[in-house]
Amino acid sequence: MNFEVTPGMRRLGASVLGLEAIVAGLVTPVAIVVGGVEPVLAVTAGLGLALLCVVAAGMLKRPVGYVLGSLAQVLAICTGFLVTPMFFLGAIFGALWITAIFVARRVEGVTSR
Repeated sequence: MNFEVTPGMRRLGASVLGLEAIVAGLVTPVAIVVGGVEPVLAVTAGLGLALLCVVAAGMLKRPVGYVLGSLAQVLAICTGFLVTPMFFLGAIFGALWITAIFVARRVEGVTSR
């Protein structure tokens, strides 16, 4: 299987992951104050997800970055078990992630002709 990384995919993917890292970091205080989640669990989940997003964004020059980014999307949805609105936000970021990959490949494929 050949997975070609294009500059547009990197830009759009990094944008999605960057915004997701901010949201994931902000989940931590919400989970503690509003959700009543134990602080250790909330910090591990929220800041761990934010760190994963930043690391994945930095690795988008290689296909492994897209695997990590996809893992971040799954984990973002799973944080909905701590903070219920994250089910919705995680699904939105997942849709943006998929759109970033496919739309960028399609647009760059058309413009390269």
